[in-house]
Amino acid sequence: MSAATTQTLIGMGAYLLVMIAIGLWYARRSNSNPEEYFLGKRGLGPWVAAMSAEASDMSGWLLMGLPGVAYFTGVGEAFWTALGLFIGTWINWAVVAKRLRSYSQIADNAITLPEFFSKRFHDKRRILMAIAALIIIVFFSIYASSQFVAFGKLFGYVFGAEQYYTAMVILGAVLVTLYTLLGGFLAESATDLIQGFLMIGALLLVMVFGFVHAGGFGKITENLADFPRFLDIFGAATPVLENKVQTVVNGVPQFGPGANFGFLAIVSTLAWGLGYFGMPQVLLRFMAINKTSNIRKSRNIAVIWCFFSMFAAIVIGLIGRAYLPGLLTSSGTAETIFIHLGTRFFPPLIAGIVVSGILAASMSSSDSYLLIASSAVSSDIVKGIIKKDADEALVMWIARIAMLAVTVFGVILALSGNESIFRIVSYAWAGFGAAFGPLVLFSLFWKRTTLPAAVAGMLTGGGMVLIWKNVIAKLGGVFAVYELLPAFVLSALVIVVVSLVTAKPSPEITAEFEKAKVTEF
Repeated sequence: MSAATTQTLIGMGAYLLVMIAIGLWYARRSNSNPEEYFLGKRGLGPWVAAMSAEASDMSGWLLMGLPGVAYFTGVGEAFWTALGLFIGTWINWAVVAKRLRSYSQIADNAITLPEFFSKRFHDKRRILMAIAALIIIVFFSIYASSQFVAFGKLFGYVFGAEQYYTAMVILGAVLVTLYTLLGGFLAESATDLIQGFLMIGALLLVMVFGFVHAGGFGKITENLADFPRFLDIFGAATPVLENKVQTVVNGVPQFGPGANFGFLAIVSTLAWGLGYFGMPQVLLRFMAINKTSNIRKSRNIAVIWCFFSMFAAIVIGLIGRAYLPGLLTSSGTAETIFIHLGTRFFPPLIAGIVVSGILAASMSSSDSYLLIASSAVSSDIVKGIIKKDADEALVMWIARIAMLAVTVFGVILALSGNESIFRIVSYAWAGFGAAFGPLVLFSLFWKRTTLPAAVAGMLTGGGMVLIWKNVIAKLGGVFAVYELLPAFVLSALVIVVVSLVTAKPSPEITAEFEKAKVTEF
């Protein structure tokens, strides 16, 4: 191992030790009961709520997936995807956050999203809770695997050898599980605050230094102008591929004439923003913020962070293509462009800290996925359905066992194929967005919504994502739209239709709904 590699690893190791230390610190405070472990007793301040929501939301996708898309096919898809996410972030904080914070407490102090659904509709048989919990377990296992892939790619590059991929996937999973297992929601949120700052700091540093090293704005645009439609937000560059690898001639990557990024493609990518309404890791922060009066401040922090981080991520992908045009020749390897630039622009020790931004992004997301999945098993399925008289100690133990099981499953998925992080995340994002998003909105803002409609809407949304992705989308043409959009729309329609043909909610449910409209905490 070279001296430079050793210094890079020291920088990364120092960051990891800080995260573990935070987990140990909060272990003394977070293990008293499930509400503290899973929701931090609704005690998050505006900065922690905002930064932990965004850091856990964006994941390794922000520093690897989004720059990778910009590097490989240009600005079109990356721009419209980021725009959809930015709009979705703002609307979610502006519309959903306050109502969900109040309603979740009015609904018998629900501490998980499945529990909120169940208590919102007075679902005594807990059918809604069971379905929601199973959806969370399935899609968060997929989500967690995408973050473990990011660990493997990062450390595989640092060591300069693919054979380390498996070992690094496992090591990353162990480290995240360790501090989340020990410290619960408070440890997760505190580390997410630090990781949020590290992520945006690393992105901005690499972007600024990239401009300097690549020759400035004029030189970058001049280099990229040689690639047809690379800088066109209404177009997409088309790499010439042979066995999924881009052809490079004398160091110059080969592109076709480009393609239109038309209305259907734009709507499809903007639809990413719909996913926010169903993201448990974000919605849980809304439920955990200490005061509804702090939500406006949190929203401003979150929106500003989101804008600058995604802007920098896209620009880094473009700079990378101008600076290292023929280096990365597949969509998968393109996702390492941030690592390549970070290790080239800074001394090894500083580079270790900078590329730890990827660790921050992956850890801040995977800890949320593990904690929420474990709560779905222990609090929602075991305590809520199987053994309603389970004491708090048993719930806590089951949560930890479930977390370990989800980790193992996520690692297995990550090792089954070194896939594109962007594509893995897009699948899980669609699953949550379509299954939960419409139901969250109707639960909070339409008192006529009924329990049968909630069950039907959730099953329709989640099921349609699977059907559209694996069957309908393969027909091509207008059917090739991102599966979140049709699944979200169909779920919403089903909720409306079923609500109108079933009995109205009881007076008790209606009274709680009206109370949530005017109550602040």
